Amino acid sequence: MTTNVPAARPARAQFSSGPCAKRPGWTLEALNDAPLGRSHRAKVGKAKLKLAIDLTREVLNVPADYRIGIVPASDTGAVEMALWSMLGARGVDMLAWESFGEGWVTDVVKQLKLTDARVIKAPYGTLPNLAEVDTRTRDVVFTWNGTTSGVRVPNADWIAADREGLAICDATSAAFAQDLDWQKLDVVTFSWQKVLGGEAAHGMLILSPRAVARLESYTPAWPLPKIFRMTKGGKLIEGIFQGETINTPSMLCVEDYIDALQWAKSLGGLKALVAKADANAKALLDWVEASPWIANLAEDPATASNTSVCLKIVDPEVVMKGPETVAAVAKGIAAALEKEGVAYDIGAYRDAPPGLRIWCGATVETDDVKALTAWLDWAFAAEKAKLAAAA
Repeated sequence: MTTNVPAARPARAQFSSGPCAKRPGWTLEALNDAPLGRSHRAKVGKAKLKLAIDLTREVLNVPADYRIGIVPASDTGAVEMALWSMLGARGVDMLAWESFGEGWVTDVVKQLKLTDARVIKAPYGTLPNLAEVDTRTRDVVFTWNGTTSGVRVPNADWIAADREGLAICDATSAAFAQDLDWQKLDVVTFSWQKVLGGEAAHGMLILSPRAVARLESYTPAWPLPKIFRMTKGGKLIEGIFQGETINTPSMLCVEDYIDALQWAKSLGGLKALVAKADANAKALLDWVEASPWIANLAEDPATASNTSVCLKIVDPEVVMKGPETVAAVAKGIAAALEKEGVAYDIGAYRDAPPGLRIWCGATVETDDVKALTAWLDWAFAAEKAKLAAAA
């Protein structure tokens, strides 16, 4: 490593894991067609919302008989709608290996207080033993890609094809960057501000026919707030899945999401988006492999994320000084690169182990990832020199 300032800089410093970088070439002019000052219930508003749903189906290859709805409160709102509306009909296995999965456990165990909720956990960097999960007779709730741990399920082979329960999947940092096995998933949620770099506050809720059947045949024992209600008179409110949103959406954000989806189509759709994320993650992890001071938090390469790549400092001289020093070095690296305008918001999530988290989704350019790696070496060398000077 060298203390010399690298010559090449990333063209864009946006490596945040949410909200994520806008698509390459994005400008405010992309939103000129937004129907501002118009009702979302007017013909033009409904048309925009329906277009967002239709493009989502096209880009993600969502089956024709799955419903797609735009719902309040980002991915969190979409997940909460599913948990509060559908759980309780049978036992549920809750999977958690990072902070968002832990949050869903809290909701189900402490808020809904379900008595037949089995929690299956794993520490940051690993997956739970998926063989322990009963996906045939019980519901299951899990994150496809752990945004705060950089660990994802490698596939959906562990979910029973003949399941009687529902598979409820928080896919917010996986959608548009990883292949989702729709035939194994009954509820899928995500938000606009992740892989496509859209604006926040809106969530997407995708339901299989089996999920719709659960909604129409099961009434929870607890009251449901208005924004969680998806049925009326025992029937699905179909309008939610045709662009008639429960509450007022931002038509500016809707336009931005449409723009991102059209950009995705122009690249070649889902296959191209996955390839971009894979190339970005490979560029970063190739550098990690060659760098003795840093390692992937994900212990198994087969479960390593290609979007929210989480890294841990493993330099022996730093680690031997204890976790507080490791955390201070990681914060120093993130702060130094932000000051230089090289990388923004790359510190580990607040509940995760100290380290770095670098977004490699499809709106990030591979050349920028490659340029960033030299700066990471530079910043670490500077932080380590501070430790030596203070000794």
